[in-house]
Amino acid sequence: MHNVDHRLRSARSTFAYFRGWTHHADLDGRRPDANHAAYDHRFTISTEGFSTANPPESYQITPIMEVIPEGNGEKLQAKSINGINDFKISSEPAERNAWSSPGAAAFDFRSTLHPLFSCSLPFTKQANPPLQSAGDVVTTPTPSMLTSIQNCTLLDDVFAEDPTTISLESHISTLTGHPAALLVTSGTLGNQLSIRTHMTHPPHSILADSRSHIFQWEAGGISSLTGAFPIQVLPANGHHLTLDDIQKHAVLDDDIHHCPTTLISLENTLNGSILPLSACRAIFSFAQKNNIKLHLDGARLWEAVPTSAGTLKEYCACFDSVSLCFSKGLGAPIGSIVVGSEPFIKRARHIRKSLGGGMRQTGIIAAPARVAVDETFLGGKLAASHAMAKRVGKMWEEKGGKLGAEVESNMAWMDLEDAGVSVERWVEGGVREGVKLLGGRVVCHYQIGEEGVRRLGRVMDAVLEKRRDKGGKRKGGEGVAEEEEEGVRKKAREVMEPEME
Repeated sequence: MHNVDHRLRSARSTFAYFRGWTHHADLDGRRPDANHAAYDHRFTISTEGFSTANPPESYQITPIMEVIPEGNGEKLQAKSINGINDFKISSEPAERNAWSSPGAAAFDFRSTLHPLFSCSLPFTKQANPPLQSAGDVVTTPTPSMLTSIQNCTLLDDVFAEDPTTISLESHISTLTGHPAALLVTSGTLGNQLSIRTHMTHPPHSILADSRSHIFQWEAGGISSLTGAFPIQVLPANGHHLTLDDIQKHAVLDDDIHHCPTTLISLENTLNGSILPLSACRAIFSFAQKNNIKLHLDGARLWEAVPTSAGTLKEYCACFDSVSLCFSKGLGAPIGSIVVGSEPFIKRARHIRKSLGGGMRQTGIIAAPARVAVDETFLGGKLAASHAMAKRVGKMWEEKGGKLGAEVESNMAWMDLEDAGVSVERWVEGGVREGVKLLGGRVVCHYQIGEEGVRRLGRVMDAVLEKRRDKGGKRKGGEGVAEEEEEGVRKKAREVMEPEME
């Protein structure tokens, strides 16, 4: 058995360092500090198959890939040789890697909503609205995030001792005005952990917008984890829940036939719509008077702030708990965070462990998350994606299309049904121009550039052409070869397939 410390480091590429008890020198000659894992006897890691007689200073592990250009060389596809992931070892740093540029994210407008629906009307008043979910999840982590991973601390978060993680949690606590915070792996875990922490014993019910993420996109976690009865409410105004909606549907009595409401969950932004600060304050006041906890799914609360609807602290002050996501519009590779009171976070940490959410060296998650907050949110990059979404919406209207809703943040809704355009045809148009689309909702993020918008404009021109018949095919003499069309349709199905499963 040989004690080693596995550390991720990077300059322009990623190195894996293996150091043993008698081999502590780093590449720059520095010795490990007193907190180094080499001096921590709590864990011993087996290095079976690793030669300890002459341990190496470092390895750079690089997949052997062949790059296949597609179209006019504008899109690159990586493919493993012989269908497997072969690797070579080199001591030279790579010139470029997957973190070097936004890559495919610069042309990806998709949102994670079901492509079988046109999703043209985000704030529908239909009795059975299409399932929808926010989803600018395709942003690419940046070189500065990779550098932060190189320089992060690597101590244990289950023991609550990692400085990088503690620093992030403290930073978010300060920004939101809540006393404590807890790092989690995803927005779903952040929401479900908060709900489970608030809701301690049945019978109890949770009231939320029927379109909300916690009801539609979290695998029924509310029922399986808390045994709570869901009260799903469609806003009377077709936009956001109001105090009137809450008062009408909350169960406040102690009739033994009823299921008392103990938690209200709101979402901001929801499908790109901004929840007014005045509504939050009114509902919070009602909740406090009736001993009801109030949670906010604030995965995209970051997106509401640049619109001047309210500051981060003003919104967070209205809630007992808030979950915020780092990996969507902010661009971090992974992670969300929950804020609340110190007793709440202490209990949430306990429940996180029971759900399998305890993590060890979380510095590699916390470090890029901190960069995402500081560079993207505090750095003011989100406002540009809002302006882009407004441009996209205006472009659609100028070309003869109709919007399903006003553009409020970083999402524009194309009314495909009104335009007589099927989702399949819309996606196929994107494939032809090298942009990724799903339903009528177009999500803009800070890594989409002018070229992406221009290509999207060409997609709009194509699908709105009067020369197409109802089936979506070009009229005789103007179409491309059928085999080429079938290739486009196949790629479109591949784009939609993950959400169809």
